[in-house]
Amino acid sequence: MSEKIRVLLSQDTVTERIKALGEQISRDYAGKQPHLICILKGGAYFMIELAKYITIPVTIDFMSVSSYGNATVSSGRIKIVKDLDEPVDGKDIIIVEDIIDSGKTLSYLVKLFESRQPDSVKLCTLLDKPDRREVEVFVDYIGFQIPDEFVVGCGLDYMQKYRNLPYIGIVEL
Repeated sequence: MSEKIRVLLSQDTVTERIKALGEQISRDYAGKQPHLICILKGGAYFMIELAKYITIPVTIDFMSVSSYGNATVSSGRIKIVKDLDEPVDGKDIIIVEDIIDSGKTLSYLVKLFESRQPDSVKLCTLLDKPDRREVEVFVDYIGFQIPDEFVVGCGLDYMQKYRNLPYIGIVEL
């Protein structure tokens, strides 16, 4: 292991923010049942933690897309590796993602889901990297805005490593 990981956001800081997002979603969707769509693999850690703090009924599904491979920057090419198991028409969906940087993947997914006729589409991300934005995308729920650094932990990886870190760290190669 030649990389060093420097803590950017502590475990307690991340947990408190996820709890606040869950409470906000619960208020915003009172009387409804949002359908959480987790973008795998990284989004799984975040969605599981987020769902713990949502106090209204939710349903979930998973989608796997790739634009990174084993690189530290997005290739810009979006490939659907696993599509949803259930249709989303008539549902209030919240796309749950670990990080938004260029915006290309989420812009693509929002258009894809809107074409499937849900009642609504919102985005929720643990991390937002606005300095990397190439495509404008409106994010409804943001955990943290972070600087343009390559980060790991809480589901984010570097070559499939470090997803299990309970904090957000900056990779120093």
